[in-house]
Amino acid sequence: MPRGGPDGGDGGHGGSVYVVASAHVNTLVNYRFHYEFRAPRGGHGEGSNCSGRNGDDLDLEVPVGTVVYERVEDELRQIADLTEAGQRALVARGGRGGRGNAQFATSTNRAPRRVEPGLPGDVKPLRLHLKLLADVGLVGYPNAGKSTLIARISSARPKIADYPFTTLTPNLGVVRLDEDRSFVVADVPGLIEGAHEGHGLGTRFLSHLERTKVLVHVIDVSSASGRDPVQDFEVIQRELELFAGAQPQGDPAGPVLADKPRLAAANKIDALDEPDRLSRLRACLEDTGIALHPISAVTGEGVQALLEAMWRVVADGRQREAESARDADGDRARTAKEPR
Repeated sequence: MPRGGPDGGDGGHGGSVYVVASAHVNTLVNYRFHYEFRAPRGGHGEGSNCSGRNGDDLDLEVPVGTVVYERVEDELRQIADLTEAGQRALVARGGRGGRGNAQFATSTNRAPRRVEPGLPGDVKPLRLHLKLLADVGLVGYPNAGKSTLIARISSARPKIADYPFTTLTPNLGVVRLDEDRSFVVADVPGLIEGAHEGHGLGTRFLSHLERTKVLVHVIDVSSASGRDPVQDFEVIQRELELFAGAQPQGDPAGPVLADKPRLAAANKIDALDEPDRLSRLRACLEDTGIALHPISAVTGEGVQALLEAMWRVVADGRQREAESARDADGDRARTAKEPR
């Protein structure tokens, strides 16, 4: 500005990108077809010492239970785990606005022609992974009766048919024992040997069990399947233990999955034609410490006792989580009070 000194304003900061957990979003399908998002840039600095407008932040709504990974070279690193509605995580910080020449005026340099350019914002390739939020996970071979069981104990209505892999997506059902006791059950599609390596889409299905408090292994004890119930139990247990090595770096699902409390449900006792099959399974489970509950998902026999056993483990898990949360809050409060 001739004879008036410098009057160049600063540039505005760019908007940042956040991922927000929303109770109104159920899937990540929108991000499959629209996969590039950019927050608005900041405005240019203007004359009369007017700074540019800051860019608005961009919120990307995702379902509750979404895990956000950043791809660094050939590795995936977890940067956010959104387990509650309203949680908000910064995934890409906006650029910093530059400084106009008015910032560089001094008593000896009254008309500086110097400016400072802004800095670019973050550009990150992300991977979004949705994991179910359930208290109980039903696992087992295809056609073991998991879908029939969840249909009996909840209002969920999964597809039920007598052929392998009837269930191709996990189903959620709410179980209500009484006014004060309820929990969520996930019917995970049938697992097969090699599931931890992705056989039968196993890694996709197993990851949904990470947040559960108890795993219920549903085993077909009838002879209709042509499989041995003891062998079925051992194969699925091995897949759960081997799942650790199949996870992205930074994902704790594997080691946690192998250590979860487990129950076993010997299903289809209404069609049990060889009692020795149930006896051998019971003897096998006695060595593992896993409680066995003979049930019939079709007739309802033994199902109530199984639900009570589920509830006891779920209640214990919720109590431990509440105690851990209280301890964490206490640690943060003590840290805040400590002098710096």
